Formats: sequence, structure tokens, C-alpha cells
Amino acid sequence: MTSNNGNALGVIFANTYDNLVPELVTERSMASIPFGGRYRMIDFVLSNMANAGVDNISIIVRRNYHSLMDHLGSGREWDLTRKRGGLNIVPPFADRGVKLYAGRVDALDSILSWLEAQKEQYVILSDAFTAMNFDFAKLVATHAASGADVTMVYNRGEIPEGARNDNYTIKIDNGRVVELLSNDYRPGVHNLSLNIYVIERESLIQLVRDAAVRGMIYFERDILARNLSLLNVQAYEFEGYVSRITDMKSYFDENMRLLEDGSMEQLFDSGNPIYTKIRDDNPTRYLDGSAVKNSVVADGCVIEGVVENCVLFRGCQVKPGSVVKNSVLMQDTVVESGCDVEYVVTDKNVHITQDKKLTGTDTFPVFVAKGHTV
Repeated sequence: MTSNNGNALGVIFANTYDNLVPELVTERSMASIPFGGRYRMIDFVLSNMANAGVDNISIIVRRNYHSLMDHLGSGREWDLTRKRGGLNIVPPFADRGVKLYAGRVDALDSILSWLEAQKEQYVILSDAFTAMNFDFAKLVATHAASGADVTMVYNRGEIPEGARNDNYTIKIDNGRVVELLSNDYRPGVHNLSLNIYVIERESLIQLVRDAAVRGMIYFERDILARNLSLLNVQAYEFEGYVSRITDMKSYFDENMRLLEDGSMEQLFDSGNPIYTKIRDDNPTRYLDGSAVKNSVVADGCVIEGVVENCVLFRGCQVKPGSVVKNSVLMQDTVVESGCDVEYVVTDKNVHITQDKKLTGTDTFPVFVAKGHTV
């Protein structure tokens, strides 16, 4: 973490888009959903900020945030244990000035006193529903050089099926955003907002204060879209690897996409590492009779059966005679002997008992909730 970007602070919204994956957020937030074998969704944006030298970060949470707090701790893994700044988690009802927010304006209004007390010139706003390796230092430098009021990040792609009723697309003219559409339904390739913004801290405070007085709650819809003729909103294209979690199907697909050639190298760039909470596990053990093909297997696993085209999180066990294919098994899932598991997503601490057969399809994977026994 050698980059230095002390002129920007970060604000991350942990619960945005919880409604898209209700199965996975009964006891956690979108930001703490496990992804890629050993990570949480928050790890990507938090690591990207830390790699860019952003060392003053607030994470605004709304509900089900205990899992996230346990994962983040003091922020040591991201080098965010600081006397000034560092990692700051803002839960609702922490004091009288903090309320349960409905949109980003509400959320930002709840931390205005904190924003006013900071010294950084710029604020980076981000959600935690994407996994990507992003250079925030370059984004801030581009924003500062452009003289824009706001810089928003987008990528080119089709609207994900799970986000048909929850997306923002933009129209660009010579680098400037001239149209911001909510819930675009048109087919084809669009400029899709990644919900990452850079704005001057003083400007953000004024915009949020004015919007809150008028009862507005949505940053994009109520502030940006209404004021595109007044605000100089510049577009910044990200052309790298992006995983969007917009429903259970996309969660399954994006984990499976990591098994494709080149995907891991693009997402986990050695020059910009992704950090996560350390768990002291033994190396994975492959015992006699095991066979593993084209899979991501985290540490702490014990494999005695057949595993093919799977993502296995830390501490998973596949007992002798079991065949697990095209599946995502979260932390400490146990598959007893003689099982046939295909197109299945298990949450943490699931126990699949002996000789069971669980079969979904690539369009509708079976989901087993946290702590359940099958």
C-alpha cells in the first residue's frame, strides 16, 4: 500500500441492493456476502481504496451489520488502524444524529457532522455490490484535472437480468453526462453506472443539506439527474473485470466465471492485492480417492471425493464417495459420503448428510440457507 492519496476520503454504503439477494442477507449485508472462495464483497472496494492511499473511510450500515463488523474488526488487514481517520463503521441509532436511512441522501445526511470535521478535499462514494480491481488514485487525479463537479464511473455492458428494476444508465456527450436514466429497460449494450462517484467534500455537504431539507433521499435520482444542466458531471469508463451481484443467479454465475481462463488474474491483480480477514487454517488436504478439476479451493478444506467446476470456501469438507459439481460451497460446508451435489449454492455451516442428492440447473441453482442440515 505505497500509494498516497491523502486528499480523498471514502464513504461506502454497505446495505445498498440488499433487496436483490434476500436469500443471502437474512443475517448479513450485501457488503459482507462471501465471494470467490475467501473474500467478502466489501474487501474489493475497501482494498482498492487502501491501495490508493485512501486511509480515512466510513462504512455506513443500515441493518444486519454484525457479520460485517466481525469481518472488518479494526481494519488491520487493510492497514486502516489509525489514530486519525482509518476505518469508521457508522451503524444506525449510534446517537441521536444517526437514523435508519432510506437512500444515499439520508445516509449522508446522518454523517454530515463527520464530513464537516474532515480535512480531505474530495469524497469517494461507493456501494459494495461489485467485485473489481479499481485504481481510485487515477480516478481522483482525473477528477481533479477535469474541473468537474462530479465524476461518475461506468462500464459498458448489457443490463443484468436481476437489475432490470434497479439500475442507472447514462448518456455521454464529449465526456459529460447529459442524461441519467433510472431503471432503463431497453435491450442492448449501455453505459452502466457502477455507483462510484468523486465529488468535492464541501460541495457534497451543500448538496446533501439542500436535498435533505426538501425531503429528497436518492443521490442519483434526486441530486444528479435533476441537475445535469447545472452540474458538470463527467463520465469515467472502467474497462476492466467487473462482477455485479444483482440476484442469486448472478451470484452463482460470477463465482463460476472465476473458473474461466484469465478471470482470476484480472480480478486479483498482483500489483493491487485484495485483502481480507485472516483465518489461520491448515493447507487444504487432498486425501486418497480425491479428484479435483477446474475449481477454486480455499485453505482449510478436506477433499476425499470428487470436486469439479466448483468454488469451495474455507473449511469445506467433501467426504469419500461424494461428487460435487458446478457448485458454490461457502465456509465450513460439510458434504457427507455418498452424496451427489450439482448446481448448488450453500451458505455457511451447511451440513449435507449421507447419500443425499441435490441437483439444480445452471439457470436455477439450489440454495441451502446458513446452518441448515439436509
